[in-house]
Amino acid sequence: MQANVKKAVAPTLSMPEFVTLMAFLTSLVALSIDAILPALDVIGAELNATSTQQTHLSVSLFFAGMAVGQLFFGPFADAKGRVPAIALGLLIFLLGSVMCMLASTMEMLLLGRLVQAFGVSGPRIASLAVIRDLYAGNAMARVMSFIMMVFILVPMLAPIVGKLMLDLHSWEAIFAMFMVVGLIGGGWFYLRQPETLVAEHRQPFSWKKLGYSARFVLTHRQVMNYTIAMGCIFGAFLAYISASQTIFQGYYGAGEAFPYIFATLAFSIGLASYFNGRMVMRFGMHALVKHALRGAISFAVILLALLLVCDGLPPLLALIAVLFVGFFFVGILFGNMNAMAMEPLGHIAGLGAALIGSLSSMIAVPVAVLIDSFLVDNVYPIGVGFLVFFSVAKINIKMAGLPHKVHIQKS
Repeated sequence: MQANVKKAVAPTLSMPEFVTLMAFLTSLVALSIDAILPALDVIGAELNATSTQQTHLSVSLFFAGMAVGQLFFGPFADAKGRVPAIALGLLIFLLGSVMCMLASTMEMLLLGRLVQAFGVSGPRIASLAVIRDLYAGNAMARVMSFIMMVFILVPMLAPIVGKLMLDLHSWEAIFAMFMVVGLIGGGWFYLRQPETLVAEHRQPFSWKKLGYSARFVLTHRQVMNYTIAMGCIFGAFLAYISASQTIFQGYYGAGEAFPYIFATLAFSIGLASYFNGRMVMRFGMHALVKHALRGAISFAVILLALLLVCDGLPPLLALIAVLFVGFFFVGILFGNMNAMAMEPLGHIAGLGAALIGSLSSMIAVPVAVLIDSFLVDNVYPIGVGFLVFFSVAKINIKMAGLPHKVHIQKS
């Protein structure tokens, strides 16, 4: 691997190829989550799942695996380089995909999903590091905006592709597709993108540095409040993603239309990303989060009122319309809150990003599991979950207050 390492800190690929490659690698996460949604009922039936909630764990536990994976691959990419991190991550991802394909019980599949998630953290973390190595400031914001425009196609198309694979072959074919996509992305990166972290800039792993970073994050009010808020918002949204197939196919009998309903609602997040990219430089991320959170809580109130009037199952088109508007506000929150949590962490950006990603996932997964545990035959728990945890997020953002004046001490 070292023979391929070049001391290159300037972009070597054309912008279209670089953006497409980075979007391809980072989108493995969304593909691995959304493509299996149409197959959840079939997987649960064939592997004798004890409940729909156990089937939903194949989505929720994915984020638990990523929480651990990010903590490993953040320091690994800084110590060994971006190419080794992507190679090792993809190798583990392929192993997890094989475990899922060969699973004969739901427990075996859930273990495979944890391994998959741990592995996919490698290309996700390392790809973001590559972008940070090559671009900074407005140039990086521009690249990330382009990547998000490509990236958003994945959650829109993944359920459609997953349904096609299920109809033509079997649910196992979906995991085979993950392997093919991972191999293509890894080969493309290895052949075309030189290493961006030259040897003299690498940082050997240090427990002392990890401990210092963890202490700084865990004791920093602004960072922790934003991280808790992110975990709450993402947890409520993850509960919807995990249960979306049960809601639209099980409760509403949407059948073949489910992938297209999911794509329509994902498009709302895409619109929010585009809007945020155009507006954030003009109004600032703090103002956008403030107004988007008000909008999100208003959406949750309207959704819950609609559910109360309609005994938990409003007309399908009405539900889609309300969710579409609400997810636009959620998309703006996703686009800014991570950056707000990262503001005080410039001196420990790599480990800080890994810690924030892991902590927010560790909050989000129990929130999603809790909400989904109440799902029986209506959408009440989703509406209540949105309102409760969006409100908790608002409280934490208010508690964060103005950015801290405390700063950057050397370890």
